[in-house]
Amino acid sequence: MTPGEHAPDPRGARSSAEFLARLQALKDWSGLTYRELSARAEARGDVLPRSTVANMLSRATLPREELLTAFVRACGTGPAALEEWRTVRRELEGRRGYGDASDPGEAAPEAPDPDPDPEERHPDPEGPGPAHEQLPAPEEPPASGELPASEQPPAPEEPPAPEEPPASEQLPASGEPPVWPGAPADEPRNPGPGARFRIRRLLVPAVAVAALVFAGVSVVAFLRDGHTGHPPRTPTAPAAGDVRIRVVGTDFCLGERRGTRSGQVYQVPCAAAGVPLYALAEAGDGRWRIASDHPDYGAGCSGLPSGGRVPGAPYEDSECGDPTRVEEFSLEPHGTPVRGYRIVPAGSAPPGGCVTVVGDRAAAWSRLAQAPCAPDAAGQLFDFDRRD
Repeated sequence: MTPGEHAPDPRGARSSAEFLARLQALKDWSGLTYRELSARAEARGDVLPRSTVANMLSRATLPREELLTAFVRACGTGPAALEEWRTVRRELEGRRGYGDASDPGEAAPEAPDPDPDPEERHPDPEGPGPAHEQLPAPEEPPASGELPASEQPPAPEEPPAPEEPPASEQLPASGEPPVWPGAPADEPRNPGPGARFRIRRLLVPAVAVAALVFAGVSVVAFLRDGHTGHPPRTPTAPAAGDVRIRVVGTDFCLGERRGTRSGQVYQVPCAAAGVPLYALAEAGDGRWRIASDHPDYGAGCSGLPSGGRVPGAPYEDSECGDPTRVEEFSLEPHGTPVRGYRIVPAGSAPPGGCVTVVGDRAAAWSRLAQAPCAPDAAGQLFDFDRRD
């Protein structure tokens, strides 16, 4: 904190988002890291895990009062300022309970947009009498010759004319036209050149369209499986020891952005990966811990904050042993033959979640978070290469 600079005042907050912004300003004012805040809270007898603080400041909802108390105390404010923070929080919570529309985090659900199909678009099949009586008129001309000369179809009689000459069927052997592939040699009649050209015109576009469809389906399936032009490689089964965690079908490995304190895990180019170093450790009952070794923060564990209850909970590295985090995983093989392994949180709420590359899966520094396990496992398959 800067000498002489006053701590941020919460009394100007009019919504949850503004209240959280002032909490972030309070942390910046304290000048303390997440680890230092956690240590100061522990010295006061409070429980304030680093991942819990990071999760609190990244959300747009009001924190619990006991969490707020531990955080404000750790930042170095006095009892009077702490009571102001509590009072403002209670006021905002009460205002939200009465449906205050000023809080952007409590916006009313959008009503469904009715889109009735107007029946006027379809004509009434029972029209006026005269119009209805004229409909069958075109069907009767073949039986009666009462149609005017302008409506009689002369066109159908003209096409057979060029096909009638028998001379073309009695060509000498030396002048026989080539037989179309697949036609029997003793066929009594050969189609004229016009028919052959029509067949070719139909077959060429049909074959071209089929080829394009086949290519499109292949490309979609190729991309859906998470491949980006890399030949398939045999995945390495999980085993205890030092590993490099690779995203299957890419040149990306898991890592953090050095210089930040959030612990968020990203997919980064494997050539630049190495912060932190990872290792697998058996936790019993087929579960694993993914241990991390950060050059700045030391040993830790990969996991999900708040027991994985928050939708899209970030997959991050933090200190091991936090009871509010999910730190054990099942590494489940996927595909026949095995294409890779899913990282499935053990005991996460709700169940059915997988650690997933979210956002642009083809881009570096896309983050990892919990998401529902997908049938095709797109962005959810990993390989555990041995690290020397």
